[in-house]
Amino acid sequence: MLALAAGCEHFDGERSFHTRAKIFLSPLRHYLLPQSVDLLLQGFAFPSFFWGFIGGSRPSKDAAASPDNLKDKYRANEDGSKCGPGCLGRDSIANAAAAAGPAVVNIYVSRGTHGFWLGKSMGSGTIIDSDGTILTCAHIVVDFEGMRSISKGKVDVTLQDGREFEGVVASADIHSDIAVVKINPKTPISSAKLGSSSNLRPGDWVIAMGCPLSLQNTVTAGIVSCVDRKSSDLGLGGIRREYLQTDCAINEGNSGGPLVNLDGEVVGINILKVLNADGVSFAVPIDAAVKIMNNLLKRGRVIRPWLGLKMLDLNSMVIAQLKERDPSFPDVINGILVPMVTPGSPAEHAGFQPGDVVIEFDGKSVSCIKEIMEIMGDLVGMPIKVIVKRANNKLASLTVIPEEATRERS
Repeated sequence: MLALAAGCEHFDGERSFHTRAKIFLSPLRHYLLPQSVDLLLQGFAFPSFFWGFIGGSRPSKDAAASPDNLKDKYRANEDGSKCGPGCLGRDSIANAAAAAGPAVVNIYVSRGTHGFWLGKSMGSGTIIDSDGTILTCAHIVVDFEGMRSISKGKVDVTLQDGREFEGVVASADIHSDIAVVKINPKTPISSAKLGSSSNLRPGDWVIAMGCPLSLQNTVTAGIVSCVDRKSSDLGLGGIRREYLQTDCAINEGNSGGPLVNLDGEVVGINILKVLNADGVSFAVPIDAAVKIMNNLLKRGRVIRPWLGLKMLDLNSMVIAQLKERDPSFPDVINGILVPMVTPGSPAEHAGFQPGDVVIEFDGKSVSCIKEIMEIMGDLVGMPIKVIVKRANNKLASLTVIPEEATRERS
């Protein structure tokens, strides 16, 4: 069983202490870790590619492959300036941290129940707009058990330069663990530059920033280990999510802090780590976080379509194995396999059957689940035509009407 442990830093005015709670989830995939693993949400007591040259692309085929030439090509200039794609200078990490650092904030939240003050919990955040908009993790500012904002939506925010503000929780999405906090500065404040997580590759250098263990303005560095770690790989049920996996050192208090590339751009929001395992931490990709944030600011919530399908991406190797087991399996090059249909779901009403292979969705050819999710977007209540291929290559045209996902359905 996988134990999801939530850790939180508390302060009672004189000393700090940690609390943890464990929730047992489904087993972790054996290829991730061989034994049961604890996942730690960094701040609150609940809730493929190839290795490339450092920070850049491979050398061209006509480039000389001698060690001396490679050394010259990827060596930094003596003055520490950038020497071109793939260059990692001795000041690269420091410069990236300096660029993003002023936008990193500490978030303190007073906690109490029935009039009793229980101390403060702490997390991190990133200023993404000079108007005072801060991106952080929902588990820092939301009571997951009661599903409500804590401290009446008020939080204390401290900037890296020491200025303090009272922040307001504008909105939060528990499924993605993303929240938006607003402060009202009277003078200009620094904001972080947002990058693109879609450009990341395993092996790219990244920096984790925040205030772990109440140590403000902390910087750690590492590489991207995986760019699309599925929530199901971690034994996390509910709505499908993908994470960036890195080997950056993060601890309690890092939640909500930015994951930064060597250009000083935010490419992720740090969220959790694996306990008792060095170099296994996770972040929400910034591309996904920005979409969620925009929905929160526009509607106050995130609308997610629900079909009631369990889906599996197919590739040539998996298809060959399935055809070996069952010669009637449809002849496809790729597509999305439907191994299970939820009873009473929109998919069942539309006529989906276990074993269907989705090859076309809303008039577009599809080969992976991500493409279906992008096509659906936030469409709810709108009919979508789907073409599936069944045993012995029988084609079926279906019309499904997505419903909005709820906590019970996730």
